[in-house]
Amino acid sequence: MEMEMKPVVELKNLSKTIGKKKIIDDLNLALYPGQITGFLGPNGAGKTTTIRMMVGLMSPTSGDVIIEGKSLADDFEEGLSKVGVIVENPEMYKYMSGYKNLVHFGRMHKGVTKARIDEVVDQVGMQKRIHEKVSTYSLGMRQRLGLAQALLHRPKFLILDEPTNGLDPAGIREFRTYLRKIAETEGVSVFVSSHMLSEIELMCDRIAVIQNGKLIDIREMSAEQESHYYIEALPADAAKNLFVAEGFTVEPHKDGFIINVEKTRIPSLIQQLSAQDLQLYAVEPHRKTLEDQFLEMTGGGQIAEAHTE
Repeated sequence: MEMEMKPVVELKNLSKTIGKKKIIDDLNLALYPGQITGFLGPNGAGKTTTIRMMVGLMSPTSGDVIIEGKSLADDFEEGLSKVGVIVENPEMYKYMSGYKNLVHFGRMHKGVTKARIDEVVDQVGMQKRIHEKVSTYSLGMRQRLGLAQALLHRPKFLILDEPTNGLDPAGIREFRTYLRKIAETEGVSVFVSSHMLSEIELMCDRIAVIQNGKLIDIREMSAEQESHYYIEALPADAAKNLFVAEGFTVEPHKDGFIINVEKTRIPSLIQQLSAQDLQLYAVEPHRKTLEDQFLEMTGGGQIAEAHTE
């Protein structure tokens, strides 16, 4: 059970007020090893501010960030030594090889050996290209080098802010694979802030949703959702009456309805429809996308991400 695991990171009653405006309002969140948590929120909800506090670029008005048991307020260096950060476009020396970049960044941390550099190169699958100049790399390669760089000092906590902006679908998929592997094999806790819902859905084990500086929802992604089916049958009124009589919740969708029905009940439902001479056009499983869920949670709050918060 996840609850017995100790969280790698805890946000405790984290608040930030700038001027008279409460930007972050009493945020509490625990992040666990080996787990990828997505961080979502509409524009100006406070995602960037939260991340800045988590990496010590901004100090909270009240509350605390605790990393591996060390409070950033008390043990700043010690706490941050456990964190790896990947920003949107990692800073690289373009005229140097990927390897030399890693050597350079490795010097900023104690104990990054040549063997460790080779290990991270391996982890992100860059053995073939690591001795070429960064200027010859695609964006996807640079992102992977950024991931390697963030992992050099074996952080227990990895923060990614809009990690796959500008990557093509293959690059995103590749990045996701490496991230998942690292979370699982190294027991790293990963925190991904993104506005790409489809990507968060594939990448994360759970999501935390922030709106107006408050955490409004935390949910597991893999949790089996209630079974829904899209059914299209005519006449529509008669079909709807039948579903309601059977006790299903009915939502209009396209030319039919979405109802909460278990797969095992579908055959008998089809028989009932045909027994009443209804014309059946479609029966298909329907899964609410993260986008549907998000819009339900935030009441349609826009997700587009501004970088000024």
